[in-house]
Amino acid sequence: MREFVRIELTNDERERLEGMTRSRTLAARLVQRAKMILLSAEGQSQREIAEVLGCNFKTVGEWQRRWIAAGFEGIEKERPGRGRKSWVVSVVSQELLRKTMEDAPDQATHWSTRRMAKALGIGATTVRKVWRQHGLKPHRIETFKLSNDPQFEEKLVDVVGLYLNPPEHAIVLSVDEKSQIQALDRTQPGLPMKPGRCGTMTHDYKRNGTTTMFAAMNTLTGRIIAECMPKHRHQEWLKFLKRINRETPKNLDLHIVCDNYRTHKHPVVQEWLGKHSRFHIHFVPTSSSWLNMVERYFRDITENHIRRGVFRSVDDLERTILEAVERHNEAPRPYIWTAKATDILAKVIRARASLNAPGISRDPH
Repeated sequence: MREFVRIELTNDERERLEGMTRSRTLAARLVQRAKMILLSAEGQSQREIAEVLGCNFKTVGEWQRRWIAAGFEGIEKERPGRGRKSWVVSVVSQELLRKTMEDAPDQATHWSTRRMAKALGIGATTVRKVWRQHGLKPHRIETFKLSNDPQFEEKLVDVVGLYLNPPEHAIVLSVDEKSQIQALDRTQPGLPMKPGRCGTMTHDYKRNGTTTMFAAMNTLTGRIIAECMPKHRHQEWLKFLKRINRETPKNLDLHIVCDNYRTHKHPVVQEWLGKHSRFHIHFVPTSSSWLNMVERYFRDITENHIRRGVFRSVDDLERTILEAVERHNEAPRPYIWTAKATDILAKVIRARASLNAPGISRDPH
């Protein structure tokens, strides 16, 4: 075996290899191989490279040959291992997968690694490995709700059309209320974060009242109009619409995207809207709050300002919310809607087909 193997690299190859050596997420074996090739390109011998990297010089020679033969594919692609294949893969794997997806354990709602291992008489590590290979996570469940609105398609196309192709000489506002925000005070002070320990807060709390946040987000600029009120009746909704009317240019139409909450359709509200022709209301389909873009802002303000907050009064809570809105408006950033109505509709059709497939239980219990 030759001690010196001549390897020449292009600028692009060198940059990619150097990037691999700096990576903190790449597997250590791939980082080591990239270093072997870079050191080879510098003219070092196999034994010198092996000494620097703490490996056998024959290993260096092997990866040099693979690089010369196939480049990056040669050092990144793993060859199938030798030796006897695990009997578990061929004998138990299919039964494990079938049982995971079709059966439920006794005295439990879902499988754990230990329950499955006991049921099949295999090790929990094997169960975990097979689940990981097939992307199965029995301990997790996601929520969903398909809209039964008979006008779903019409409303979907209408709202998404506003997001993707807003009308000229108009403002599109995503409007909603976040109700029953609780002003929670903890019963004891929390402990600060320190190396090796996260911050803490008590599991119990004192309720100091609630507020409702009304918000209107300009879908083009991301700017927020917000107000906190103690209730969320049609009176408060109408009051907020009047504020929107005052704080937006009078020469522009207003397209309001909102949900089907009954106060939004109250006769008093409808009468007022009839006298203000620049307001155009667009209702999202029922059970489709995800279609209202301001919900994304509600999630952000909850995560960043409310959930971990300590509020000794409703005034404290409202002050925190309105200050957060004020800071947001100093440098507003819009949420960019990218999904087309046709793509969403196709996904909903597939979901309905799956939900109506034979064997799908509709028993909520």
